[in-house]
Amino acid sequence: MALNNTFDARLQQETAVGAGVQILLLALLGTAFGMGTAGWLTGLAFAFATWAVLSRALHRSRLSSFGPANRVTLGRATLVGGVTALVADSFESSPPVTLLVGLTAVALLLDGVDGKVARRTGTSSALGARFDMEVDAFLILVLSVYVSMRFGPWVILIGGMRYAFVAAARVAPWLNAPLPPSFARKTVAALQGICLLLAGAELLPHAADLAVVLFALGSLVWSFGRDVLWLWRTSRTAAEPVPAEPRLLELAGR
Repeated sequence: MALNNTFDARLQQETAVGAGVQILLLALLGTAFGMGTAGWLTGLAFAFATWAVLSRALHRSRLSSFGPANRVTLGRATLVGGVTALVADSFESSPPVTLLVGLTAVALLLDGVDGKVARRTGTSSALGARFDMEVDAFLILVLSVYVSMRFGPWVILIGGMRYAFVAAARVAPWLNAPLPPSFARKTVAALQGICLLLAGAELLPHAADLAVVLFALGSLVWSFGRDVLWLWRTSRTAAEPVPAEPRLLELAGR
């Protein structure tokens, strides 16, 4: 019991350090361009929510070590917190696009690093995979909100689709069934961040950026639609009784 308490204390220290680094990043951003109240409050709320949710998840997981892969993901979460604060601040002022794009680009580049680190160090865990997925999903949501200020609220569908799927799964439990591995699904998921980052950077003409965002949304609708159809068919197949072969029925009657 004492050993478990020691491990739990170390894990809580890791999350506390992550929250401290998040606040330090917010201070640097605020000093660099004078971030407003909305940015500060949103950034602090993100830091507190990340610390609270991750601390509880670590306590329930009973991990003996935070692990190098989770540290990479926590670093990505810190960057996402900075992006979130900048996007929130953009409703009041115009934050430097270069800084926002830079933080987002680094967070996206590190997306595949934590998984490789986990595999090489043998520290893969269900919590680490979920942590990575939630950071990715929230970054896409924040980016879709930012891009929606240029193209309209419909862009938020890109970031909100995953959360709508999770909400639907509470009503339709068959959506919770595990999906088979899919390279296409992973590719579409990776493209969302790239497309939204490209549109947010405003490097291309308006029409080209609009086409990029529409492509991202279309590919995501296709990916989710394909998975939902597969889950529905699988649930129907599992629910249907399997008829016995005539020869088996004949043998059973003897």
